[in-house]
Amino acid sequence: MLTPTLTINPEAGGPDKWHAMQLAAVALQLGTDSDHGLTPAEAAQRLVRHGANKIREQRRRTVLDMLISQFKNFMIVALLAAALVSGLIGEAADTLVIISIVLLNATVGLIQDYRAEHAMASLGQLARLQATVIRAGECQTIPASSIVPGDVVLLDTGSTVPADLRLVEASGLKVAEAVLTGESVPVEKGTDSLDGASLELADRTNMAFKGTVVTYGRARGIAVATGMATELGKIAGMLEVAPAVQTPLQKRLAAFGRRLATVVLVICAIIFATGVLRDEPVLLMLLTSLSLAVAAIPEALPAVVTVMLAVGARNMARKNALVRRLPAVETLGSVSWICTDKTGTLTLNEMRTTELYVYGVRFPIASVDTKRPAVRCLLEALALCNNVSRAAGGEVAGDPTEVALWRVAAEAGLDKGVLEVTGPRSLELPFDSDRKRMTTIHRTGSGFIAYTKGAPETVIERCSASLSDHGVVAMDHERVLAAAEAMANSGLRVLAVASRKWDSLPAAHNIEGIERGLTLLGLAGMRDPPRPDVRQAVEACRSAGITPVMITGDHPVTACAIARELGILAPDDTVLTGRELSRLTDVALVEQVAHTRVFARVDPAQKIRIVDAIRAHGQFVAMTGDGVNDAPALAGADIGIAMGKKGTDVARDAASIVLLDDNFATIVGAVEEGRRIFDNIRKFIRYALTCNSAEIWTIFLAPFLGLPIPLLPIHILWINLVTDGLPGLALAAEPAEKGVMLRPPQPPGESVFARGMWQHIVWGGLAMAGVTLLTQAYAIHVASTHWQTMTFTVLTLSQMGHVLAIRSEQASFFAWGARSNMPLAGAVLLTFALQLMTIYVPVLNTVFRTTRLNMAELAICLLLSSVVFALVEVEKHLIRRGFLYR
Repeated sequence: MLTPTLTINPEAGGPDKWHAMQLAAVALQLGTDSDHGLTPAEAAQRLVRHGANKIREQRRRTVLDMLISQFKNFMIVALLAAALVSGLIGEAADTLVIISIVLLNATVGLIQDYRAEHAMASLGQLARLQATVIRAGECQTIPASSIVPGDVVLLDTGSTVPADLRLVEASGLKVAEAVLTGESVPVEKGTDSLDGASLELADRTNMAFKGTVVTYGRARGIAVATGMATELGKIAGMLEVAPAVQTPLQKRLAAFGRRLATVVLVICAIIFATGVLRDEPVLLMLLTSLSLAVAAIPEALPAVVTVMLAVGARNMARKNALVRRLPAVETLGSVSWICTDKTGTLTLNEMRTTELYVYGVRFPIASVDTKRPAVRCLLEALALCNNVSRAAGGEVAGDPTEVALWRVAAEAGLDKGVLEVTGPRSLELPFDSDRKRMTTIHRTGSGFIAYTKGAPETVIERCSASLSDHGVVAMDHERVLAAAEAMANSGLRVLAVASRKWDSLPAAHNIEGIERGLTLLGLAGMRDPPRPDVRQAVEACRSAGITPVMITGDHPVTACAIARELGILAPDDTVLTGRELSRLTDVALVEQVAHTRVFARVDPAQKIRIVDAIRAHGQFVAMTGDGVNDAPALAGADIGIAMGKKGTDVARDAASIVLLDDNFATIVGAVEEGRRIFDNIRKFIRYALTCNSAEIWTIFLAPFLGLPIPLLPIHILWINLVTDGLPGLALAAEPAEKGVMLRPPQPPGESVFARGMWQHIVWGGLAMAGVTLLTQAYAIHVASTHWQTMTFTVLTLSQMGHVLAIRSEQASFFAWGARSNMPLAGAVLLTFALQLMTIYVPVLNTVFRTTRLNMAELAICLLLSSVVFALVEVEKHLIRRGFLYR
């Protein structure tokens, strides 16, 4: 039979309505024949017309593009300007230091960007498959990329669906769609047309989608969409246009850099003008102003941030959280909502039988009494009416539902292999989506016994009796149906199991007769159980001011049961399905998300809408996921967290963090690390800006107090070099403050200078400058020729006292002790030694224009440089008492 050549339009009637059409209409629409398929000539024409069945890869950025992007940052531009200024005033060493820091930061960013470019390549891997099609009435194996709309495709157990198919035949077909829809249980498929043109993907049971996997049965279907027109392709399109999201730290540092540069330029101009008006040498004032400009900008900030993030990433990797993009470490500390997938993240992603119902009694698996005759009969049926196989190495293969039934029997001591020795299988009536039942018949010593399992509504009605521990008794159908409904309402997938004895083997074609007059053995309830430590992690999230939300493609009943058990869903919270969400405007959704904690049966585009609606409230959102369907939301959220074990490459490459153990509880540990890192970044900014402002205030205020310029340009640059570098980097090793997970996250709109920081920078800088100027005035008053060396020393060592004091925003230094951060203690001692070298090494006296201090003068310097340390300790005491920064 030849297929007519038609100008097809797969979009006619809408791209999502194939499931609502009759099979004849589908074939006519696509110009194909469901038995003979397309002719090779027609397939070749359509391949030219529609293109290869591949996921389009977006234009890849070149290494040069990624390198240039690293310098599109105001702080980096300011640092390069500072390097230029340093070169102009002859400080080549400082220029090299600044450029080295900038290049280090750019290299780290380049590596992270390069790794992120693989997301679309991973999507493309899903298209590199082989497929079996019928063309001109003959079966052919072709590359999946050659499939065109109208091709008739054959599926078998274990095959990956190569295109979106409208099923023509489905024999016992079950398809695992978790990668696309989040549905934890393989979906039973049929061929009948469905009502409702806008059904969610998980409810389109007469369709098989590209990228999903057949776990049971076989099928034949017509390709209705290929390449980017498939549901998988639509997700790839979403991933292409997902906007780059700046982290909270990037936003705050960008704003900080712009403001700082403006302030520094204004102050340096004032200092230069004031000095010239006081008849100071113009060249000296120019060099001093330029030196202050260099010193005022904390050029070590990008390096310190990079090191802190890298250390945090290393610590998180030890806790099973692999960081793919360094800024994500800090972002975790600001996360206020966590949108989590259910399957594999909150749950084990492994179906398990958790409850049994035997003769009127429902009990958990932990209470199974295998000595009860009725229970033992049910367990034997679960073991034998089952197609699970076990390899020599111990691996179990089969449909997840059957594996769950097989496992509960095996754990009760009923081995399928042993049972089949005395009761070998003689006949099987496979499961199909019309009957919703499966039957196996086994030989016994006195004849044969048939075991039937399936959906409760189809099995219970065929039972005429029920088995008790004392034998067969009359059956209360309504009571059993009510028990099945109660189990289903608690989030379980329920199967009914029955049996019938035969004297001789019945005929295989007499399916209706074999599955009549059954005796009910019981009900089995299965589910994907929650991970044991997730409930505690959810409680920790709530204590930390983080709102956990479940977003899943699974059934609402199942989702709600898990959410209630884990404490995600409270009595006053609402549940929203994908169908309900599709009817909401964006404005209405923004209002709805405020009190919705479970979103069920949602599709990939809806996940992005949910994330955007939450962010509209000014929240920082973390999104977890493992499937291809999660990738756009992972890329679009403030931080994407993918599963490492059972997740897809697409999800992992779209995410910022990968959980190596697929455990929601790991996120809580990562959040704690993120908060520690953010706190330490705040400490460095507090330290650097307080010290830098002290240098500016010292130079700025000296003329107004009738004092000469306190420091030479070389002094300013030296202080900037030795105080910002090692001590600042050592702050990365600060441990987390107590109660870090008992406080709310950093408010999204809150400045990095909030919670008393700007006040500390102002008074701390003035106090440090005041002590320095007091030293200068005192030394000049006592006619000391060493006044400039003493001024230089006091300002340098005051900054060391300051860095020790600000290690905690509230706790006293003496409560923490120096040993709690040995790198910082070593950095302070090294800086102290270097400063003494500038005073007592003759060659350095010439370079820095310093003079040797006697012991009395050095003691005065040490005493005065400890004043700022004492003042910060007083400040923290007042904070602990509640008098400051409430």
